Amino acid sequence: MNKIQIGIVGYGNVSAGVVKALSLTSDMELKAVFTRRDPKSVKLQQGDAPILPISLAEKMTDDIDVMILCGGSAKDLPEQGPFFSEKFNIVDSYDTHAKIPGYLKAVDKAATKTTAIISSGWDPGLFSLMRLYFGAVLPDGDTYTFWGKGVSQGHSDAIRRIPGVAHAVQYTVPVETAIEAVRNGEKPRLEARQKHLRQCYVALLPEADKKEVEKTIKEMPDYFADYNTTVTFVELSELFSKHGKMPHGGMVLRSGNTGENTHNMEFSLRLDSNPEMTGSIMIAYARAAYRMSKEGLFGAKTVFDIPPAYLSETPRDMLIKDLL
Repeated sequence: MNKIQIGIVGYGNVSAGVVKALSLTSDMELKAVFTRRDPKSVKLQQGDAPILPISLAEKMTDDIDVMILCGGSAKDLPEQGPFFSEKFNIVDSYDTHAKIPGYLKAVDKAATKTTAIISSGWDPGLFSLMRLYFGAVLPDGDTYTFWGKGVSQGHSDAIRRIPGVAHAVQYTVPVETAIEAVRNGEKPRLEARQKHLRQCYVALLPEADKKEVEKTIKEMPDYFADYNTTVTFVELSELFSKHGKMPHGGMVLRSGNTGENTHNMEFSLRLDSNPEMTGSIMIAYARAAYRMSKEGLFGAKTVFDIPPAYLSETPRDMLIKDLL
């Protein structure tokens, strides 16, 4: 059996997760990693696939079945998604929720002869599917999404950009009383600060003003101003030793009614490594992208458009026998 040939654009935490996930499959293999950095400065954590300049990717359209885009949603993917989907089947984990419709249109315009699956992480991604399934099954109800406890890479980065900050890690923490209210069928109306706490661990440069940095963090719009936020200053060594990992997780809950009876539905994740889970999900959707492209199902797709059986390495008849 010919294996599905995978290419990766960019090499960082998510890309390393993709490489690990690939090692657990028998139907895929890594053909190449493409980077904007000097390829000699990049070393894979495992495997020996070639690391090539991103400019060479266009010359390998016949060698790569699916290109997995591991760049950031803010600046990388808005350019890379449309560019690569014109020439390759692609999968990405674009996660700027409010901008997904526009991004989908841009990729769809380019993907006239390819299959492009966007936003295939765990949120958006798996959590999106749960919100759809739960709402379809219990139309009379309310859906709630909680994140954490885990490291928010975007919020952590926002703190690091403050003058005087050497390094920082921010944990998103769900409010347990809010979760219990949902589980109890109370259908609460929750504001942002009632659902999540923000815990910030910050190492400062010698010249930094603690009070000014803390004030800047807590008043930062779109990130911390709408939340109950704590700021703890620590030494840089402690930050790396105690807060160097990237756990995350969360849950989707729905409380709904069928007449006089109330029902609760819940899906949760507890992740030791956010990027490794994201990489594992993208690998499953790369398999689906390959299969759909072989059937001529071109254009931009979301997780809502993918038949579940296309995700699995197990043949459909065995899935039905073993899982249905």
